[in-house]
Amino acid sequence: MDRYNRHIILSEIGQAGQNKLSKAKVLVVGAGGLGCPVLQYLVAAGVGTIGIIDFDVVETSNLQRQVLFGSSSLGKNKADAAKNRLSDLNDSITIISYPEKLTFQNAIELFNEYDIIVDGTDNFETRYLINDACVITHKPLVFGAIFKFQGQVAVFNYNNGPTYRCAFPKIPKQGEVPNCSEVGVLGVLPGIIGTMQANEVLKIILGIGEVLSGKLVCYDALTNKSFTIKVKRSDEEIESILKNRDDFNKRKMDSVCKVENFEGSIKEFLNQENVQFIDVREVHEQPKIEGIPITNIPLSSFLEHLNLIDNDKKKAVFCQSGIRCKMAVFILNKHNIQDCYSINEGASEIIEILNNRHCEGGTTEAIHSNSMTHKKNTNE
Repeated sequence: MDRYNRHIILSEIGQAGQNKLSKAKVLVVGAGGLGCPVLQYLVAAGVGTIGIIDFDVVETSNLQRQVLFGSSSLGKNKADAAKNRLSDLNDSITIISYPEKLTFQNAIELFNEYDIIVDGTDNFETRYLINDACVITHKPLVFGAIFKFQGQVAVFNYNNGPTYRCAFPKIPKQGEVPNCSEVGVLGVLPGIIGTMQANEVLKIILGIGEVLSGKLVCYDALTNKSFTIKVKRSDEEIESILKNRDDFNKRKMDSVCKVENFEGSIKEFLNQENVQFIDVREVHEQPKIEGIPITNIPLSSFLEHLNLIDNDKKKAVFCQSGIRCKMAVFILNKHNIQDCYSINEGASEIIEILNNRHCEGGTTEAIHSNSMTHKKNTNE
Protein backbone atom coordinates (compact mmCIF):
# COMPACT_ATOMS: atom_id res chain seq x y z
CA MET A 1 0.00 0.00 0.00
CA ASP A 2 2.91 2.36 -0.67
CA ARG A 3 0.64 4.46 -2.90
CA TYR A 4 -1.54 5.44 0.07
CA ASN A 5 1.16 5.51 2.73
CA ARG A 6 0.70 9.21 3.55
CA HIS A 7 -3.00 8.56 4.18
CA ILE A 8 -2.49 5.45 6.25
CA ILE A 9 0.01 7.04 8.64
CA LEU A 10 -2.56 9.71 9.49
CA SER A 11 -4.18 8.58 12.73
CA GLU A 12 -7.51 10.04 11.56
CA ILE A 13 -7.48 7.79 8.47
CA GLY A 14 -5.27 4.73 8.92
CA GLN A 15 -5.78 1.45 7.08
CA ALA A 16 -9.44 1.36 8.07
CA GLY A 17 -10.05 4.74 6.49
CA GLN A 18 -8.21 3.80 3.32
CA ASN A 19 -10.37 0.69 3.10
CA LYS A 20 -13.44 2.94 3.30
CA LEU A 21 -12.11 4.95 0.37
CA SER A 22 -11.47 1.81 -1.68
CA LYS A 23 -15.07 0.66 -1.16
CA ALA A 24 -16.65 4.04 -1.96
CA LYS A 25 -18.41 4.86 -5.22
CA VAL A 26 -18.52 8.47 -6.41
CA LEU A 27 -20.17 9.88 -9.53
CA VAL A 28 -18.83 13.15 -10.93
CA VAL A 29 -21.27 14.95 -13.22
CA GLY A 30 -19.25 17.05 -15.63
CA ALA A 31 -15.56 16.63 -16.49
CA GLY A 32 -14.93 20.33 -17.04
CA GLY A 33 -13.23 22.98 -14.95
CA LEU A 34 -14.57 21.71 -11.62
CA GLY A 35 -14.71 18.04 -12.53
CA CYS A 36 -11.03 17.83 -13.54
CA PRO A 37 -9.50 18.64 -10.10
CA VAL A 38 -12.24 16.68 -8.30
CA LEU A 39 -11.45 13.62 -10.39
CA GLN A 40 -7.69 13.96 -10.07
CA TYR A 41 -7.71 14.04 -6.29
CA LEU A 42 -10.39 11.38 -5.80
CA VAL A 43 -8.54 9.04 -8.14
CA ALA A 44 -5.21 9.76 -6.44
CA ALA A 45 -6.82 9.20 -3.02
CA GLY A 46 -7.91 5.71 -4.03
CA VAL A 47 -11.68 6.06 -4.16
CA GLY A 48 -12.56 2.57 -5.40
CA THR A 49 -15.13 3.32 -8.09
CA ILE A 50 -15.47 6.62 -9.89
CA GLY A 51 -18.06 7.41 -12.54
CA ILE A 52 -17.70 10.29 -14.99
CA ILE A 53 -20.65 11.50 -17.03
CA ASP A 54 -20.21 14.20 -19.67
CA PHE A 55 -21.55 14.46 -23.22
CA ASP A 56 -19.29 17.34 -24.31
CA VAL A 57 -16.06 17.21 -26.29
CA VAL A 58 -12.72 18.84 -25.49
CA GLU A 59 -12.18 22.19 -27.21
CA THR A 60 -9.14 24.47 -27.32
CA SER A 61 -10.80 27.04 -25.04
CA ASN A 62 -11.11 24.36 -22.32
CA LEU A 63 -7.37 23.90 -21.93
CA GLN A 64 -6.96 27.14 -19.95
CA ARG A 65 -8.54 25.52 -16.87
CA GLN A 66 -9.50 21.88 -17.57
CA VAL A 67 -6.15 20.48 -16.58
CA LEU A 68 -6.83 16.81 -17.34
CA PHE A 69 -6.73 17.51 -21.05
CA GLY A 70 -4.09 18.45 -23.59
CA SER A 71 -3.83 19.00 -27.32
CA SER A 72 -4.12 15.26 -27.94
CA SER A 73 -7.57 15.33 -26.27
CA LEU A 74 -9.10 17.88 -28.65
CA GLY A 75 -12.30 16.64 -30.25
CA LYS A 76 -12.62 13.69 -27.86
CA ASN A 77 -15.47 13.14 -25.43
CA LYS A 78 -14.52 14.59 -22.04
CA ALA A 79 -15.65 11.58 -19.99
CA ASP A 80 -13.63 9.18 -22.14
CA ALA A 81 -10.59 11.47 -22.32
CA ALA A 82 -10.65 11.97 -18.55
CA LYS A 83 -10.86 8.22 -17.97
CA ASN A 84 -7.82 7.62 -20.19
CA ARG A 85 -5.74 10.17 -18.29
CA LEU A 86 -6.93 9.06 -14.86
CA SER A 87 -6.29 5.38 -15.56
CA ASP A 88 -2.62 6.26 -15.86
CA LEU A 89 -2.76 8.20 -12.60
CA ASN A 90 -4.16 5.18 -10.71
CA ASP A 91 -4.72 1.82 -12.37
CA SER A 92 -5.78 0.09 -9.16
CA ILE A 93 -9.32 1.52 -9.07
CA THR A 94 -12.38 1.28 -11.33
CA ILE A 95 -13.19 4.26 -13.54
CA ILE A 96 -16.38 4.25 -15.61
CA SER A 97 -17.09 6.84 -18.29
CA TYR A 98 -20.56 7.74 -19.50
CA PRO A 99 -20.20 9.79 -22.72
CA GLU A 100 -23.78 11.00 -22.60
CA LYS A 101 -26.03 13.73 -21.29
CA LEU A 102 -27.46 13.49 -17.78
CA THR A 103 -31.23 13.61 -18.23
CA PHE A 104 -34.42 12.96 -16.31
CA GLN A 105 -34.50 9.64 -18.14
CA ASN A 106 -31.16 8.25 -16.88
CA ALA A 107 -30.40 10.14 -13.64
CA ILE A 108 -32.24 7.95 -11.12
CA GLU A 109 -30.85 4.66 -12.40
CA LEU A 110 -27.34 6.08 -12.57
CA PHE A 111 -27.39 7.74 -9.14
CA ASN A 112 -28.55 4.50 -7.51
CA GLU A 113 -25.21 2.96 -8.48
CA TYR A 114 -23.15 5.46 -6.44
CA ASP A 115 -22.75 6.64 -2.83
CA ILE A 116 -21.99 10.32 -3.43
CA ILE A 117 -22.78 12.66 -6.33
CA VAL A 118 -20.50 15.57 -7.25
CA ASP A 119 -21.91 18.46 -9.28
CA GLY A 120 -19.31 19.85 -11.67
CA THR A 121 -21.78 21.35 -14.14
CA ASP A 122 -22.16 24.92 -15.37
CA ASN A 123 -25.88 25.38 -16.03
CA PHE A 124 -28.84 25.77 -13.72
CA GLU A 125 -31.18 23.29 -15.38
CA THR A 126 -28.78 20.43 -14.79
CA ARG A 127 -28.05 21.56 -11.23
CA TYR A 128 -31.72 21.33 -10.31
CA LEU A 129 -31.96 17.97 -12.05
CA ILE A 130 -28.99 16.66 -10.04
CA ASN A 131 -30.46 18.00 -6.81
CA ASP A 132 -33.87 16.43 -7.35
CA ALA A 133 -32.38 13.08 -8.35
CA CYS A 134 -30.20 13.14 -5.22
CA VAL A 135 -33.24 13.79 -3.02
CA ILE A 136 -35.20 10.96 -4.63
CA THR A 137 -32.28 8.50 -4.40
CA HIS A 138 -31.15 9.73 -0.96
CA LYS A 139 -27.63 10.60 -2.09
CA PRO A 140 -25.46 13.41 -0.68
CA LEU A 141 -24.61 16.09 -3.22
CA VAL A 142 -21.27 17.92 -3.21
CA PHE A 143 -21.91 21.20 -4.99
CA GLY A 144 -19.52 23.64 -6.60
CA ALA A 145 -19.96 26.71 -8.79
CA ILE A 146 -17.68 29.38 -10.28
CA PHE A 147 -18.23 32.86 -11.73
CA LYS A 148 -15.40 35.09 -12.97
CA PHE A 149 -13.26 35.37 -9.80
CA GLN A 150 -15.69 33.87 -7.27
CA GLY A 151 -16.66 30.35 -6.32
CA GLN A 152 -19.07 28.48 -4.06
CA VAL A 153 -18.91 25.10 -2.31
CA ALA A 154 -21.55 23.28 -0.26
CA VAL A 155 -22.83 19.82 0.61
CA PHE A 156 -26.54 19.26 0.15
CA ASN A 157 -28.91 16.45 1.09
CA TYR A 158 -26.50 15.08 3.68
CA ASN A 159 -27.97 13.42 6.79
CA ASN A 160 -31.37 15.06 6.23
CA GLY A 161 -29.74 18.44 5.72
CA PRO A 162 -30.90 21.15 3.30
CA THR A 163 -30.91 20.66 -0.45
CA TYR A 164 -29.86 22.87 -3.33
CA ARG A 165 -33.49 23.98 -3.73
CA CYS A 166 -33.53 25.01 -0.08
CA ALA A 167 -30.74 27.47 -0.86
CA PHE A 168 -31.94 28.44 -4.35
CA PRO A 169 -35.66 27.67 -4.67
CA LYS A 170 -36.19 29.47 -7.98
CA ILE A 171 -34.51 28.53 -11.26
CA PRO A 172 -33.07 31.64 -12.92
CA LYS A 173 -34.56 32.44 -16.31
CA GLN A 174 -32.56 31.40 -19.33
CA GLY A 175 -29.89 34.02 -20.05
CA GLU A 176 -30.45 35.78 -16.72
CA VAL A 177 -27.10 34.64 -15.33
CA PRO A 178 -24.25 34.48 -17.89
CA ASN A 179 -21.92 31.47 -17.96
CA CYS A 180 -18.13 31.25 -18.20
CA SER A 181 -18.13 31.27 -21.99
CA GLU A 182 -19.85 34.65 -21.89
CA VAL A 183 -18.05 36.47 -19.05
CA GLY A 184 -14.85 34.44 -18.60
CA VAL A 185 -13.32 32.78 -15.55
CA LEU A 186 -9.91 32.89 -13.87
CA GLY A 187 -8.16 29.67 -14.87
CA VAL A 188 -7.05 28.62 -11.37
CA LEU A 189 -10.45 29.24 -9.75
CA PRO A 190 -12.07 25.92 -10.71
CA GLY A 191 -8.92 24.22 -9.44
CA ILE A 192 -9.42 25.82 -6.02
CA ILE A 193 -13.15 25.14 -5.83
CA GLY A 194 -12.88 21.66 -7.30
CA THR A 195 -10.21 20.71 -4.77
CA MET A 196 -12.49 21.94 -1.99
CA GLN A 197 -15.24 19.71 -3.39
CA ALA A 198 -12.91 16.72 -3.40
CA ASN A 199 -12.08 17.49 0.22
CA GLU A 200 -15.76 17.34 1.16
CA VAL A 201 -16.14 13.99 -0.62
CA LEU A 202 -13.23 12.52 1.33
CA LYS A 203 -14.59 13.83 4.65
CA ILE A 204 -17.99 12.26 3.94
CA ILE A 205 -16.46 8.89 3.06
CA LEU A 206 -14.04 8.88 6.00
CA GLY A 207 -16.48 10.33 8.52
CA ILE A 208 -14.00 12.94 9.70
CA GLY A 209 -14.03 16.71 10.11
CA GLU A 210 -17.01 19.00 9.68
CA VAL A 211 -18.94 18.48 6.46
CA LEU A 212 -20.29 21.63 4.77
CA SER A 213 -23.90 20.58 5.24
CA GLY A 214 -26.18 23.57 5.65
CA LYS A 215 -23.31 25.89 4.79
CA LEU A 216 -22.46 27.62 1.52
CA VAL A 217 -18.83 28.76 1.41
CA CYS A 218 -18.22 31.72 -0.92
CA TYR A 219 -14.64 32.36 -2.02
CA ASP A 220 -13.11 35.39 -3.74
CA ALA A 221 -9.88 34.66 -5.61
CA LEU A 222 -8.93 38.36 -5.92
CA THR A 223 -9.00 39.06 -2.19
CA ASN A 224 -8.40 35.47 -1.01
CA LYS A 225 -11.26 35.98 1.41
CA SER A 226 -14.20 33.71 2.05
CA PHE A 227 -17.42 33.84 4.01
CA THR A 228 -20.08 31.27 4.88
CA ILE A 229 -23.83 31.52 4.41
CA LYS A 230 -26.06 29.26 6.50
CA VAL A 231 -28.69 27.35 4.56
CA LYS A 232 -31.82 26.15 6.33
CA ARG A 233 -33.70 23.00 5.39
CA SER A 234 -37.04 23.71 3.68
CA ASP A 235 -39.43 20.82 4.22
CA GLU A 236 -41.76 22.40 1.68
CA GLU A 237 -39.15 22.28 -1.08
CA ILE A 238 -38.14 18.71 -0.26
CA GLU A 239 -41.71 17.45 -0.01
CA SER A 240 -42.45 19.03 -3.38
CA ILE A 241 -39.63 17.04 -4.97
CA LEU A 242 -40.74 13.77 -3.37
CA LYS A 243 -44.37 14.40 -4.25
CA ASN A 244 -43.49 14.69 -7.93
CA ARG A 245 -41.08 11.74 -8.06
CA ASP A 246 -43.52 9.63 -10.09
CA ASP A 247 -43.45 12.27 -12.82
CA PHE A 248 -39.66 12.59 -12.76
CA ASN A 249 -39.01 10.55 -15.89
CA LYS A 250 -41.72 12.40 -17.79
CA ARG A 251 -40.22 15.81 -17.23
CA LYS A 252 -37.89 17.48 -19.71
CA MET A 253 -35.23 20.14 -19.39
CA ASP A 254 -34.84 23.03 -21.74
CA SER A 255 -31.11 22.34 -21.81
CA VAL A 256 -31.35 18.68 -22.82
CA CYS A 257 -29.90 18.27 -26.27
CA LYS A 258 -32.87 18.93 -28.47
CA VAL A 259 -33.13 16.75 -31.51
CA GLU A 260 -36.89 16.79 -31.88
CA ASN A 261 -36.49 18.17 -35.39
CA PHE A 262 -33.94 15.46 -36.18
CA GLU A 263 -35.97 12.37 -35.36
CA GLY A 264 -37.82 9.87 -37.45
CA SER A 265 -39.26 6.38 -37.63
CA ILE A 266 -37.38 3.45 -39.10
CA LYS A 267 -40.29 3.05 -41.54
CA GLU A 268 -39.54 6.46 -43.06
CA PHE A 269 -35.88 5.69 -43.67
CA LEU A 270 -36.57 2.24 -45.12
CA ASN A 271 -38.51 3.92 -47.90
CA GLN A 272 -35.70 6.31 -48.74
CA GLU A 273 -32.57 5.89 -50.81
CA ASN A 274 -29.03 6.86 -49.90
CA VAL A 275 -29.35 6.23 -46.14
CA GLN A 276 -26.60 5.09 -43.77
CA PHE A 277 -27.99 3.15 -40.81
CA ILE A 278 -25.75 3.60 -37.77
CA ASP A 279 -25.96 1.40 -34.66
CA VAL A 280 -24.42 3.15 -31.62
CA ARG A 281 -24.88 0.20 -29.28
CA GLU A 282 -21.85 -1.65 -27.94
CA VAL A 283 -20.68 -4.51 -30.18
CA HIS A 284 -21.80 -7.18 -27.71
CA GLU A 285 -25.37 -5.87 -27.34
CA GLN A 286 -28.27 -7.96 -28.59
CA PRO A 287 -30.43 -8.37 -30.58
CA LYS A 288 -28.50 -8.03 -33.82
CA ILE A 289 -30.29 -6.48 -36.79
CA GLU A 290 -30.18 -8.15 -40.18
CA GLY A 291 -31.78 -7.28 -43.50
CA ILE A 292 -30.35 -3.80 -43.86
CA PRO A 293 -26.72 -2.63 -44.04
CA ILE A 294 -25.54 -1.48 -40.62
CA THR A 295 -22.53 0.59 -39.62
CA ASN A 296 -21.71 -0.15 -35.96
CA ILE A 297 -20.08 2.75 -34.12
CA PRO A 298 -20.49 2.36 -30.31
CA LEU A 299 -21.24 5.64 -28.57
CA SER A 300 -18.39 4.91 -26.12
CA SER A 301 -15.89 5.36 -28.97
CA PHE A 302 -18.01 7.46 -31.31
CA LEU A 303 -15.66 10.41 -31.67
CA GLU A 304 -12.72 8.20 -32.60
CA HIS A 305 -14.63 6.73 -35.56
CA LEU A 306 -16.29 9.71 -37.21
CA ASN A 307 -14.37 8.75 -40.33
CA LEU A 308 -16.89 5.93 -40.80
CA ILE A 309 -19.67 8.47 -41.32
CA ASP A 310 -20.71 8.84 -44.97
CA ASN A 311 -21.18 12.56 -45.56
CA ASP A 312 -22.95 11.90 -48.85
CA LYS A 313 -25.76 9.95 -47.21
CA LYS A 314 -28.57 10.69 -44.80
CA LYS A 315 -27.62 9.27 -41.38
CA ALA A 316 -30.25 7.26 -39.47
CA VAL A 317 -28.92 6.49 -35.98
CA PHE A 318 -30.43 3.94 -33.60
CA CYS A 319 -29.64 2.21 -30.31
CA GLN A 320 -31.33 -0.08 -27.79
CA SER A 321 -34.01 2.26 -26.51
CA GLY A 322 -33.71 5.58 -28.38
CA ILE A 323 -31.61 7.54 -25.86
CA ARG A 324 -28.01 7.05 -26.98
CA CYS A 325 -28.87 7.70 -30.62
CA LYS A 326 -30.07 11.20 -29.71
CA MET A 327 -26.71 11.90 -28.11
CA ALA A 328 -24.92 10.58 -31.20
CA VAL A 329 -26.93 12.95 -33.41
CA PHE A 330 -26.05 15.81 -31.04
CA ILE A 331 -22.36 14.97 -31.40
CA LEU A 332 -22.61 14.72 -35.19
CA ASN A 333 -24.33 18.09 -35.41
CA LYS A 334 -21.71 19.64 -33.16
CA HIS A 335 -19.07 18.43 -35.62
CA ASN A 336 -20.99 20.04 -38.49
CA ILE A 337 -22.05 16.68 -39.93
CA GLN A 338 -25.44 17.28 -41.51
CA ASP A 339 -28.48 15.15 -42.38
CA CYS A 340 -28.39 13.16 -39.13
CA TYR A 341 -31.52 11.72 -37.53
CA SER A 342 -32.21 9.60 -34.47
CA ILE A 343 -34.60 6.69 -34.96
CA ASN A 344 -37.46 6.69 -32.47
CA GLU A 345 -37.65 2.91 -32.23
CA GLY A 346 -35.19 0.74 -30.32
CA ALA A 347 -33.45 -2.34 -31.73
CA SER A 348 -36.22 -4.82 -30.84
CA GLU A 349 -38.89 -2.63 -32.43
CA ILE A 350 -36.77 -2.22 -35.56
CA ILE A 351 -36.45 -5.99 -35.91
CA GLU A 352 -40.19 -6.41 -35.54
CA ILE A 353 -40.85 -3.82 -38.24
CA LEU A 354 -38.33 -5.47 -40.57
CA ASN A 355 -39.87 -8.88 -39.99
CA ASN A 356 -43.34 -7.53 -40.74
CA ARG A 357 -42.11 -5.94 -43.95
CA HIS A 358 -40.51 -9.21 -44.98
CA CYS A 359 -43.77 -11.09 -44.39
CA GLU A 360 -45.63 -8.50 -46.43
CA GLY A 361 -43.45 -8.95 -49.50
CA GLY A 362 -39.78 -8.36 -48.81
CA THR A 363 -37.59 -5.32 -48.54
CA THR A 364 -37.77 -2.21 -50.66
CA GLU A 365 -35.60 -1.14 -53.56
CA ALA A 366 -34.11 1.46 -51.29
CA ILE A 367 -32.77 -1.26 -49.00
CA HIS A 368 -31.32 -3.22 -51.91
CA SER A 369 -29.72 -0.08 -53.25
CA ASN A 370 -28.14 0.73 -49.88
CA SER A 371 -27.04 -2.85 -49.46
CA MET A 372 -25.13 -2.74 -52.76
CA THR A 373 -23.53 0.54 -51.76
CA HIS A 374 -22.54 -0.91 -48.40
CA LYS A 375 -20.91 -3.91 -50.04
CA LYS A 376 -19.03 -1.67 -52.42
CA ASN A 377 -17.69 0.47 -49.59
CA THR A 378 -16.76 -2.63 -47.60
CA ASN A 379 -14.81 -4.09 -50.49
CA GLU A 380 -12.92 -0.86 -50.93
